[in-house]
Amino acid sequence: MQDTGTEREAFRYQEVARQVLSMVDAGALGLGDRLPSLRTLSANLGVSISTVNQAYVELERTGVIESRPRSGFFVRQRAARLPRTGSAGEGAPQDGPRPVTRGGLIQTVLESVGRADTVPLGVIAPGTGLLPLKELSRITAAVVRDDPGRAMGYAPIPGDPELIRQIAFRSMEHGMAVAPADPVVTAGCMEALYLALRSVCRAGDTVLIQSPTYYCFLQLLETLGLRAVEIPSDPVTGVRPADLDSALRAYDIAACVLAPNFNNPDSSLTPDAAKGEIVSLLARRAIPLVEDDVSTDLHFAPVRPGTYKQFDRAGLVLLCSSFSKTLAPGFRVGWMLPGRFRQKVLEIKATTNVSTSAPAQMAIAEYLRQGRMERHLKRLRAALERQMDTMQLHLGRHFPPGTRVTHPAGGAVLWLELPDTVDSVELFFRARAHSIGIAPGAIFSTGDGFANYIRLSCGAPWTEALHHGIETLGAMAAAMTDEKCPATRKAPTP
Repeated sequence: MQDTGTEREAFRYQEVARQVLSMVDAGALGLGDRLPSLRTLSANLGVSISTVNQAYVELERTGVIESRPRSGFFVRQRAARLPRTGSAGEGAPQDGPRPVTRGGLIQTVLESVGRADTVPLGVIAPGTGLLPLKELSRITAAVVRDDPGRAMGYAPIPGDPELIRQIAFRSMEHGMAVAPADPVVTAGCMEALYLALRSVCRAGDTVLIQSPTYYCFLQLLETLGLRAVEIPSDPVTGVRPADLDSALRAYDIAACVLAPNFNNPDSSLTPDAAKGEIVSLLARRAIPLVEDDVSTDLHFAPVRPGTYKQFDRAGLVLLCSSFSKTLAPGFRVGWMLPGRFRQKVLEIKATTNVSTSAPAQMAIAEYLRQGRMERHLKRLRAALERQMDTMQLHLGRHFPPGTRVTHPAGGAVLWLELPDTVDSVELFFRARAHSIGIAPGAIFSTGDGFANYIRLSCGAPWTEALHHGIETLGAMAAAMTDEKCPATRKAPTP
């Protein structure tokens, strides 16, 4: 389906807003400076006056600029982003495999899932206003009405045949060698990861992961009785092949779990050349690679990044993905490309949940068949990038000196490095008391290297509640810095 004129205009105003933000970031526009008039910027950028006006209204709504009657628009306050979070250290993996013991704290963090009374900074999910609710509701009603017997019965264990075909077609379009019957549909990406690890590991095995990594991976390793060896994830370039090679030489690794594209929580993006080298290193040792692909579609650059699966010639990569971060979190429909382990995956799935929800699969299959997904993703990516820009600007205004943050090229999270004096677990509980959800850095590793980090979600559209949540969180972090460094406190006024 082609974009309408209205949609093209919407993308233009978002691009104008980004250009204004870049001028503010670069210092070309400072605190109190007057922005170019609507007519001037319209002529300079070759867009309509209404497009520029839309961009200015959006920037005013997010607090970057302000309008003054009969005077124009002005930069509201200094809006430079925080410095970028530092690079992960070079070198060898940790001293040895570690048991994973983060379950209790992770469960506490997960208590905020689905709660409407909590500022949603701790759970990654697109705001409902960014989802195609009317289209999906209409399609769901239609598929159930047209084929109620199929909708109310068990779906086949591998998944709905039409959804499997649609997933295979999209995978082939993205450069993966996939046969039409290869995909397996799952109850979200977490079931795909569970099936993958159950298929390639046994209790007591050692699994290689990147650090930091998604805390639910750690919870899954703990549940399955697996041990972890961590190698560093650089906030920009992700996993280095040399670090992985060192770990493979040092330890008996049964499998790897890696997220090359917009890793949760540091949003790192492993270059495609490094992906190919990593797949080759593992293939030479016949070590399976479980790939978390859940955020790849949320890229901000024009071209979708590649996957490990694209370089897989031995069937050793088990790619796991989901529609939860892009289309319908509540449907809980994920999928996987299990390679040579497909039969084992199906055996395990048959003894766990048997099959995934039939109506949800049918609705997503029809949505994909109608060609609606790419246009939706284009809108979603633009909205997430805009929300991330807005949050980065407000973090710079409200968080204490010494705070640093990632500058992702995709995904939906920011990874904050707070001053060393701030304990992220303590900050988590203080924020929780004010109904603000965050994810403390301690749950993203088996070690103690991220005690002063937090992860923030950028999935929800910017609102006054979010603004207040960021402002409150920044004040808490500043207070904790002050408590640990009393010499920095101001003397009381006589």
